[in-house]
Amino acid sequence: MSKKMWHGRFEKGNDPLMEKFNRSLGVDSVMAEEDIKGSIAWSKAIEKAGILKKNEGDKLRKALNELLRKSKELKFLDSDEDIHMAIERLLTEKLGIIGKKIHTGRSRNDQVALDTRMYMKKLCGQVQDSLLSLLKTVLAVAEKEKEVIMPAFTHLQAAQPVSMGHYFMSWFYMIERDISRFADCAKRFDIMPLASGALAGSGYKIDRELLRRELGFAAVSDNSMDAVADRDYLIEFLSAASIASMHLSRFAEDMIIFCSPGYRYFELSDAYSTGSSIMPNKKNPDSMELIRGKTGRIFGALTTLLTVTKGLPLTYNKDLQEDKAPVFDAAETLKSLAQIFDGVLATMKVNRDKIAASLPSDMLATDLADILVENGLPFRDAHEVVGRIVLDCNKSGRELTSLTASELSAYSKAMPKNVKLTFKGALLRRNLYGGTGPDSVAAQIKKGKKLIAEWAK
Repeated sequence: MSKKMWHGRFEKGNDPLMEKFNRSLGVDSVMAEEDIKGSIAWSKAIEKAGILKKNEGDKLRKALNELLRKSKELKFLDSDEDIHMAIERLLTEKLGIIGKKIHTGRSRNDQVALDTRMYMKKLCGQVQDSLLSLLKTVLAVAEKEKEVIMPAFTHLQAAQPVSMGHYFMSWFYMIERDISRFADCAKRFDIMPLASGALAGSGYKIDRELLRRELGFAAVSDNSMDAVADRDYLIEFLSAASIASMHLSRFAEDMIIFCSPGYRYFELSDAYSTGSSIMPNKKNPDSMELIRGKTGRIFGALTTLLTVTKGLPLTYNKDLQEDKAPVFDAAETLKSLAQIFDGVLATMKVNRDKIAASLPSDMLATDLADILVENGLPFRDAHEVVGRIVLDCNKSGRELTSLTASELSAYSKAMPKNVKLTFKGALLRRNLYGGTGPDSVAAQIKKGKKLIAEWAK
């Protein structure tokens, strides 16, 4: 077994079980590219500080760039604890004593803080891209189906008619907020922690501004203890991921309901449905059910990291090795949820006839109350009058829209002589900004296109 980089303090090696228990390479090897880039920048900083001669710095950077080109094909050993030690071993095997100089003035504590921030900048961008693609599809569906009138629900009961464009624009604004949360979160990734050392800062005159520029960060960390102890940026990412997945889970629940036999508003493509192993008749919305179920993994990742960090004394503790697995898994899970939902919406069928046939006329009760108010009746009295009308309709099995003007007039003197209730009329009454009226929905879609263009920059 090869010696550890830290073997000098120890007389004996680790127990094999401890060796395996302590190893994080299976998780952090995905950050090989980031670790190598960090070392390239570090070689320039310690050369400027006089620790390396120019020819040594040149040799280090040449070897590191060779490793960078092969970063997806690197061969690791069982004795490599983590990606930092693995890269340093490969470098030392290639360059000998010069390779041993790369770690001068830094610690794995600030290395992992650097690598994780760099990797999360990339991963957060990928999550945003997946959500942006979904956002575009949601907007396209909203625009295509804006003329369809559908029931909107409270308490799972049909409440009021809305434009389907309005319905899908409610999805749009939730997802757009998710994208903005990740954009805001990314600002906390963009702080360069290198040269914080183990916790007190590097013991050498390191130009941290040089490191910031080389590594493409917006700012340099202000406090070395905070820089190595902080995992707020990961917790914030998981919080944003949890909210985003919660939104997708809610949308998935709607889709499951609306695809069910009692509704059949939508039909999922075969590409995003599965069958039963025993019942030949079944077509199950498993894509939506898996989105709903996998949300729990993302919530669990947030709970895991909060639990890992809640009792940690400052600064670095080995517990923090458990930070990356849940975060990386949550990010990949959320990307897949957005991508699957994107495909579902792009290929689903909207059953407009079934939706039209499902519109209960008592959803126009609020409009009738509003008409009474416009004719001078206080709203509470109007509410009571219309409530009696709906009750009588329910008892007699009649639709609200089937009542004649004379029948309606019997309930109140404030009832106009020529009352006409229509679903289209209900939408037209709500053309105020943010409402479900056609002008409002058109304005929302126009704004949505502008927002997408801004995010796509």
